[in-house]
Amino acid sequence: QLQLVESGGGLVQPGGSLRLSCAASGFTLDYYAIAWFRQAPGKEREGVSCISRSDGRTYYADSVKGRFTISRDNAKNTVYLQMNSLKPEDTAVYYCAAEPTQMYSISWSHDVNYNYWGQGTQVTVSS
Repeated sequence: QLQLVESGGGLVQPGGSLRLSCAASGFTLDYYAIAWFRQAPGKEREGVSCISRSDGRTYYADSVKGRFTISRDNAKNTVYLQMNSLKPEDTAVYYCAAEPTQMYSISWSHDVNYNYWGQGTQVTVSS
């Protein structure tokens, strides 16, 4: 059974850092595009970052470029999202998603393109 489990969320002060993990079971991550999405209260879910399968190309939302880094550890079957210089507006539930297809700049941020989702982890940035 294919499963994604996020961890690493929590409460952090503005300017702080967190590293989210997305651990996969039941399938091999490197054959999948993996993305991070987030949803804040009252807002639509938005794409944060994606690492494509095969070539490992990465994509980022403009709002997180230069602050967040996505990476993949195939040996651990885990994808990470390193989040630095966090801002209150980064507060949201963060989800990882997977799809066994290549993603491109025009497709990665649309949640309808992913069929496999984790349960989410809360990130709160507040002083």
